Amino acid sequence: MSISQADIEFLVTQVTEAGEVEIMPRFRNLAPGDIAEKASAIDLVTEADLGAEKRITAALRQRFPEALIVGEEAYESDRSVVPALAHADLAFVIDPVDGTFNFASGQPTFGTILAVVAKGETVAGIIHDPVLGDTLTAVTGAGAHLQRRNGDNVRLRVAAPKALPAMTGIVGWGHMEDPERSRIAANMAKIRLSFFYNCSAYEYWMLASGGIDFVSQGKLNPWDHLAGLLIHREAGGYSAKYDGSPYLPGEMTGGIIAASDRESWETIRREIIGL
Repeated sequence: MSISQADIEFLVTQVTEAGEVEIMPRFRNLAPGDIAEKASAIDLVTEADLGAEKRITAALRQRFPEALIVGEEAYESDRSVVPALAHADLAFVIDPVDGTFNFASGQPTFGTILAVVAKGETVAGIIHDPVLGDTLTAVTGAGAHLQRRNGDNVRLRVAAPKALPAMTGIVGWGHMEDPERSRIAANMAKIRLSFFYNCSAYEYWMLASGGIDFVSQGKLNPWDHLAGLLIHREAGGYSAKYDGSPYLPGEMTGGIIAASDRESWETIRREIIGL
Protein backbone atom coordinates (compact mmCIF):
# COMPACT_ATOMS: atom_id res chain seq x y z
CA MET A 1 0.00 0.00 0.00
CA SER A 2 1.36 3.42 -0.94
CA ILE A 3 1.31 6.47 1.33
CA SER A 4 0.17 9.72 -0.23
CA GLN A 5 1.37 13.23 0.50
CA ALA A 6 -1.99 13.88 2.10
CA ASP A 7 -1.38 10.90 4.40
CA ILE A 8 2.02 12.29 5.40
CA GLU A 9 0.49 15.67 6.17
CA PHE A 10 -2.17 13.93 8.26
CA LEU A 11 0.50 12.01 10.21
CA VAL A 12 2.57 15.13 10.83
CA THR A 13 -0.55 16.88 12.11
CA GLN A 14 -1.26 14.02 14.53
CA VAL A 15 2.21 13.96 16.09
CA THR A 16 2.26 17.75 16.25
CA GLU A 17 -1.10 17.94 18.01
CA ALA A 18 -0.11 15.14 20.40
CA GLY A 19 2.93 17.22 21.32
CA GLU A 20 0.85 20.33 21.91
CA VAL A 21 -1.96 18.64 23.85
CA GLU A 22 -0.41 15.66 25.66
CA ILE A 23 3.35 16.22 25.90
CA MET A 24 4.35 19.85 26.33
CA PRO A 25 1.75 20.74 29.01
CA ARG A 26 3.36 17.99 31.15
CA PHE A 27 6.99 18.93 30.43
CA ARG A 28 8.63 20.02 33.71
CA ASN A 29 5.17 19.69 35.22
CA LEU A 30 4.95 15.99 36.14
CA ALA A 31 3.68 14.93 39.55
CA PRO A 32 5.37 11.92 41.20
CA GLY A 33 2.36 9.78 40.34
CA ASP A 34 2.73 10.67 36.65
CA ILE A 35 5.98 8.67 36.32
CA ALA A 36 6.44 4.90 36.57
CA GLU A 37 9.35 2.51 36.05
CA LYS A 38 9.20 -0.24 33.43
CA ALA A 39 12.31 -2.46 33.22
CA SER A 40 14.60 -0.26 35.34
CA ALA A 41 15.05 3.13 36.98
CA ILE A 42 16.15 4.60 33.63
CA ASP A 43 13.35 2.92 31.64
CA LEU A 44 10.33 5.07 32.42
CA VAL A 45 6.80 5.74 31.26
CA THR A 46 4.86 8.93 32.01
CA GLU A 47 1.34 10.20 31.54
CA ALA A 48 2.66 12.08 28.50
CA ASP A 49 3.76 8.81 26.85
CA LEU A 50 0.42 7.16 27.53
CA GLY A 51 -1.68 10.14 26.52
CA ALA A 52 0.23 10.84 23.31
CA GLU A 53 0.21 7.21 22.20
CA LYS A 54 -3.51 6.88 22.91
CA ARG A 55 -4.29 10.05 20.97
CA ILE A 56 -2.17 9.13 17.93
CA THR A 57 -3.45 5.54 17.92
CA ALA A 58 -7.09 6.68 17.93
CA ALA A 59 -6.49 8.99 14.96
CA LEU A 60 -4.71 6.23 13.02
CA ARG A 61 -7.46 3.71 13.67
CA GLN A 62 -10.07 6.13 12.37
CA ARG A 63 -8.20 6.87 9.11
CA PHE A 64 -6.58 3.44 8.58
CA PRO A 65 -8.94 0.94 10.24
CA GLU A 66 -7.23 -2.16 8.80
CA ALA A 67 -3.68 -1.16 9.71
CA LEU A 68 -1.50 -2.79 12.36
CA ILE A 69 -0.51 -0.28 15.03
CA VAL A 70 2.57 -0.90 17.14
CA GLY A 71 2.96 1.51 20.04
CA GLU A 72 5.89 1.26 22.42
CA GLU A 73 3.64 1.34 25.46
CA ALA A 74 0.98 -1.02 24.02
CA TYR A 75 3.76 -3.51 23.15
CA GLU A 76 4.12 -4.26 26.85
CA SER A 77 0.71 -5.97 26.80
CA ASP A 78 0.94 -7.64 23.35
CA ARG A 79 4.42 -8.56 22.14
CA SER A 80 3.13 -10.38 19.05
CA VAL A 81 2.74 -7.07 17.20
CA VAL A 82 6.45 -6.62 16.46
CA PRO A 83 6.95 -9.90 14.53
CA ALA A 84 3.73 -9.07 12.65
CA LEU A 85 5.49 -6.04 11.12
CA ALA A 86 7.33 -8.38 8.76
CA HIS A 87 4.20 -9.22 6.80
CA ALA A 88 1.56 -6.56 7.55
CA ASP A 89 0.07 -4.84 4.51
CA LEU A 90 0.20 -1.53 6.37
CA ALA A 91 1.52 -0.74 9.84
CA PHE A 92 2.37 2.26 11.98
CA VAL A 93 5.05 2.18 14.66
CA ILE A 94 4.82 4.84 17.38
CA ASP A 95 7.22 6.06 20.04
CA PRO A 96 5.13 8.78 21.68
CA VAL A 97 7.92 10.24 23.83
CA ASP A 98 11.30 8.92 22.80
CA GLY A 99 13.77 9.92 25.49
CA THR A 100 11.31 9.57 28.37
CA PHE A 101 14.10 9.64 30.98
CA ASN A 102 15.20 13.02 29.61
CA PHE A 103 11.62 14.27 29.48
CA ALA A 104 10.93 13.21 33.05
CA SER A 105 14.20 14.85 34.14
CA GLY A 106 13.20 18.16 32.59
CA GLN A 107 15.72 17.99 29.73
CA PRO A 108 14.46 19.09 26.27
CA THR A 109 16.09 16.21 24.37
CA PHE A 110 13.10 14.07 23.46
CA GLY A 111 10.81 13.60 20.49
CA THR A 112 7.92 11.71 18.92
CA ILE A 113 8.72 9.06 16.31
CA LEU A 114 6.32 7.55 13.78
CA ALA A 115 7.26 4.99 11.11
CA VAL A 116 5.07 3.66 8.31
CA VAL A 117 5.67 0.05 7.24
CA ALA A 118 4.14 -1.65 4.21
CA LYS A 119 4.71 -5.34 3.40
CA GLY A 120 7.86 -5.59 5.48
CA GLU A 121 9.46 -2.34 4.33
CA THR A 122 9.67 1.05 6.03
CA VAL A 123 8.16 3.48 3.52
CA ALA A 124 7.89 6.69 5.55
CA GLY A 125 9.33 8.15 8.72
CA ILE A 126 8.55 11.14 10.93
CA ILE A 127 10.49 12.56 13.88
CA HIS A 128 8.86 15.49 15.64
CA ASP A 129 10.45 17.87 18.14
CA PRO A 130 7.61 19.03 20.44
CA VAL A 131 9.81 21.67 22.07
CA LEU A 132 10.68 23.60 18.91
CA GLY A 133 7.80 22.39 16.76
CA ASP A 134 10.06 21.23 13.91
CA THR A 135 9.66 17.89 12.12
CA LEU A 136 11.82 15.57 10.02
CA THR A 137 10.05 13.58 7.32
CA ALA A 138 11.08 11.07 4.70
CA VAL A 139 9.29 8.93 2.13
CA THR A 140 11.12 6.19 0.25
CA GLY A 141 12.70 7.65 -2.87
CA ALA A 142 11.71 11.25 -2.11
CA GLY A 143 14.55 12.40 0.13
CA ALA A 144 14.54 13.58 3.72
CA HIS A 145 13.33 17.01 4.79
CA LEU A 146 13.24 19.32 7.79
CA GLN A 147 9.90 21.08 8.09
CA ARG A 148 10.28 24.03 10.41
CA ARG A 149 7.44 25.42 12.48
CA ASN A 150 7.57 28.65 10.44
CA GLY A 151 6.87 26.72 7.22
CA ASP A 152 10.41 26.53 5.83
CA ASN A 153 11.38 23.22 4.22
CA VAL A 154 15.03 22.15 4.06
CA ARG A 155 16.46 19.10 2.28
CA LEU A 156 18.64 17.03 4.62
CA ARG A 157 22.08 15.64 3.85
CA VAL A 158 24.37 13.50 5.98
CA ALA A 159 27.89 14.68 6.82
CA ALA A 160 30.65 14.16 4.27
CA PRO A 161 32.79 11.07 4.98
CA LYS A 162 35.95 11.67 7.00
CA ALA A 163 38.77 9.80 8.68
CA LEU A 164 38.07 8.11 12.01
CA PRO A 165 40.04 10.60 14.20
CA ALA A 166 37.94 13.44 12.79
CA MET A 167 34.57 11.74 13.33
CA THR A 168 31.95 12.56 15.93
CA GLY A 169 29.36 9.98 16.84
CA ILE A 170 27.18 8.03 19.22
CA VAL A 171 27.26 4.43 20.41
CA GLY A 172 24.76 3.32 23.03
CA TRP A 173 27.33 1.31 25.01
CA GLY A 174 25.62 2.27 28.28
CA HIS A 175 22.84 -0.19 27.44
CA MET A 176 25.28 -3.03 26.67
CA GLU A 177 26.84 -5.68 28.89
CA ASP A 178 30.52 -6.46 29.40
CA PRO A 179 32.83 -7.27 27.73
CA GLU A 180 31.21 -5.45 24.79
CA ARG A 181 30.38 -2.44 26.96
CA SER A 182 33.97 -1.86 28.13
CA ARG A 183 35.51 -2.58 24.72
CA ILE A 184 33.32 -0.11 22.85
CA ALA A 185 33.59 2.58 25.55
CA ALA A 186 37.40 2.40 25.26
CA ASN A 187 37.31 2.43 21.46
CA MET A 188 35.31 5.67 21.43
CA ALA A 189 38.56 7.42 22.40
CA LYS A 190 39.63 6.92 18.77
CA ILE A 191 37.19 9.55 17.49
CA ARG A 192 37.19 13.31 17.89
CA LEU A 193 34.09 13.64 20.05
CA SER A 194 31.57 11.21 21.52
CA PHE A 195 27.94 11.98 22.37
CA PHE A 196 25.07 10.08 23.96
CA TYR A 197 21.60 11.56 24.42
CA ASN A 198 19.63 8.43 25.37
CA CYS A 199 17.13 9.53 22.71
CA SER A 200 17.00 7.99 19.24
CA ALA A 201 14.85 10.84 17.93
CA TYR A 202 17.52 13.38 18.80
CA GLU A 203 20.41 11.18 17.69
CA TYR A 204 18.96 10.38 14.26
CA TRP A 205 18.05 14.04 13.87
CA MET A 206 21.70 15.00 14.34
CA LEU A 207 22.87 12.19 12.06
CA ALA A 208 20.51 12.88 9.14
CA SER A 209 21.17 16.63 9.25
CA GLY A 210 24.97 16.20 9.18
CA GLY A 211 25.62 17.17 12.79
CA ILE A 212 27.39 13.90 13.62
CA ASP A 213 29.01 11.15 11.55
CA PHE A 214 27.60 7.92 12.93
CA VAL A 215 25.18 6.26 15.33
CA SER A 216 25.34 2.68 16.58
CA GLN A 217 22.95 0.88 18.92
CA GLY A 218 22.78 -2.70 20.14
CA LYS A 219 19.05 -2.65 20.97
CA LEU A 220 16.77 -2.73 17.95
CA ASN A 221 13.35 -1.72 19.21
CA PRO A 222 11.47 -0.80 16.03
CA TRP A 223 9.93 2.35 17.50
CA ASP A 224 13.45 3.67 18.12
CA HIS A 225 15.01 2.95 14.73
CA LEU A 226 12.70 2.37 11.76
CA ALA A 227 11.81 6.00 11.09
CA GLY A 228 15.27 7.37 11.87
CA LEU A 229 17.07 4.89 9.66
CA LEU A 230 14.80 5.67 6.71
CA ILE A 231 15.32 9.41 7.21
CA HIS A 232 19.08 8.81 7.42
CA ARG A 233 19.07 6.70 4.24
CA GLU A 234 17.02 9.27 2.34
CA ALA A 235 19.55 11.90 3.47
CA GLY A 236 22.27 9.88 1.71
CA GLY A 237 23.54 7.67 4.54
CA TYR A 238 24.34 3.97 4.73
CA SER A 239 23.23 1.57 7.47
CA ALA A 240 23.26 -2.14 8.21
CA LYS A 241 23.21 -4.53 11.13
CA TYR A 242 26.50 -5.58 12.70
CA ASP A 243 26.66 -8.64 10.42
CA GLY A 244 26.16 -6.50 7.31
CA SER A 245 22.56 -7.53 6.68
CA PRO A 246 19.77 -4.95 6.27
CA TYR A 247 17.65 -4.10 9.30
CA LEU A 248 14.05 -5.05 8.56
CA PRO A 249 10.77 -4.36 10.35
CA GLY A 250 9.99 -7.10 12.85
CA GLU A 251 13.60 -7.67 13.93
CA MET A 252 14.82 -6.82 17.44
CA THR A 253 18.33 -8.31 17.60
CA GLY A 254 21.68 -7.82 15.89
CA GLY A 255 22.84 -4.26 16.53
CA ILE A 256 22.91 -1.45 13.95
CA ILE A 257 25.46 1.01 12.55
CA ALA A 258 24.39 4.08 10.56
CA ALA A 259 27.13 6.17 8.94
CA SER A 260 27.82 8.56 6.08
CA ASP A 261 28.75 5.83 3.59
CA ARG A 262 29.69 2.15 3.31
CA GLU A 263 33.39 2.77 3.94
CA SER A 264 32.63 4.75 7.11
CA TRP A 265 30.29 1.96 8.24
CA GLU A 266 33.06 -0.59 7.82
CA THR A 267 35.50 1.61 9.77
CA ILE A 268 33.08 1.99 12.69
CA ARG A 269 32.33 -1.74 12.70
CA ARG A 270 36.03 -2.62 12.81
CA GLU A 271 37.52 0.14 14.97
CA ILE A 272 34.68 1.00 17.35
CA ILE A 273 32.38 -2.01 17.62
CA GLY A 274 35.41 -4.31 17.28
CA LEU A 275 34.01 -6.87 14.87
